[in-house]
Amino acid sequence: MIRVLLVDDQVLLRAGLRMIVENAEGMKVVGEADDGAAAIDLAVTAAPDVILMDVRMEGIDGLEATRRIRATMPEGPRILVLTTFDLDEYVYAALRAGASGFLLKDTLAADLLSAIRVVARGDAIVAPSVTRRLIERHIGTAGDPLPRRFDEIDVLTAREREVLELIAQGLSNAEIGGRLFLTEGTVKGHVSRILTKLGLRDRVQAVVFSYECGLVRPHSSVSKEPPS
Repeated sequence: MIRVLLVDDQVLLRAGLRMIVENAEGMKVVGEADDGAAAIDLAVTAAPDVILMDVRMEGIDGLEATRRIRATMPEGPRILVLTTFDLDEYVYAALRAGASGFLLKDTLAADLLSAIRVVARGDAIVAPSVTRRLIERHIGTAGDPLPRRFDEIDVLTAREREVLELIAQGLSNAEIGGRLFLTEGTVKGHVSRILTKLGLRDRVQAVVFSYECGLVRPHSSVSKEPPS
């Protein structure tokens, strides 16, 4: 049974989320919070597996709540950010704070439930279309190039760099396998080694790292070679 905590300052939205979650097989809502302070408390007392976290709330917002929960409970609940992306300036920072992924608030119920199951088993959600918009807004634009710190990825093999680039584009293990003519199991092995070598927690951090180090750049899905 996946235990879910709902955090949002809109009562009607929480009611809708509760209905979706409690009508799903193998899930139940163990608490609701309308601000970050209550979310931090319930993360301990309600012992959720997954927290659906709004970002913009009065007092302690979802970003700060995510940071505090992950800092004090690194092995604790997984946090899935729900946001209205075009109005929200904090999603990228929330991922860096330790969220396991993000979804738009207009996500279909089936996709929301699938995302909850994915993060509950320790994976991360990186939606390709939203990831590109997120990166372009928060990491760099055409007029604001990123530094290219290729030395940070020297620990990776050429194949691992290929896999990392495709992770950054939001591809699943199966899709990466199809692109590189590898089995899904082989891709999972590469992903595990990449995360270990780079000291990253999950695929979300791998996406952020890929753009920050310059392996993949906004407005382009083409990997750049290090200067000679």
